[in-house]
Parts: sequence; structure tokens; C-alpha cells
Amino acid sequence: MALNDLSLVNLDVSNVLRVSGDMIQADRGTVVQATSITTAVTLNRRAGTITTVSAATVAGAEDSFTVTNSMVGANDVVIACLAATSSAGLPVVVVDRIAAGSFRLTITNLDAATALNNTLAINFVVIKAGA
Repeated sequence: MALNDLSLVNLDVSNVLRVSGDMIQADRGTVVQATSITTAVTLNRRAGTITTVSAATVAGAEDSFTVTNSMVGANDVVIACLAATSSAGLPVVVVDRIAAGSFRLTITNLDAATALNNTLAINFVVIKAGA
């Protein structure tokens, strides 16, 4: 992780790191999913963007896939969000399983009538947890 200005960082007596500026994850990568919306991907970075295949998730349904990532520990926190889509429907992405070396993303189409019909760009970041 890179910090724009080290004067904005403070480690207090209780060992709490306080940052009052931007935190930028420099260890970032990208991967494009192959074959289907449930096909696993591998991206061994602390942050990145996953571009899915064209999703066809029907209204009210969900699809999941595993992200293999050697940077992930079983106690870490993984945050994911939908970065971009031109798809119909109403896609939402969540991290619903974390294990040493992987996490799982589930894409839910919250639309009541319209299926997804295009690719999704999903951003993620791994936050290392203490032992």
C-alpha cells in the first residue's frame, strides 16, 4: 500500500494506524473471466479488477465464481464492488466466502423481470487482518 503523504500517517500508542489522506493499493492487477459466469479466475494481487464474461443471469437469480488469490488469508477482509456495467438488469456483487488462498464472489440480479446481458467489471481489495 502506498500513501500519498507520510505526514498524514500516525501510529498511536495503542498501535492503531490512522490515515487522514488517500490510501492507494499499488499491488493491483486485472483478469478477464473465460468461458462462463461461473468460471473461476486467478489474480494474485492485493487489489484488482475482474471483467466477467457476458452474464446472462436471469431476473431474481444469482451466479457465483471463485477467485484464487495467494494474497488472501483465511482471516482477511475482501471488499468487492461493481465498477462498471452496461448490462440490463440490476446486478449486485458480494463476497460470500473467504478462505486461505481464495474468495468467492456472488452476483445477484435484483431486477424482477430483466436478465443480465453484458460483462461486469468488479473491483476488489484485500485488507490483511492480524494473526
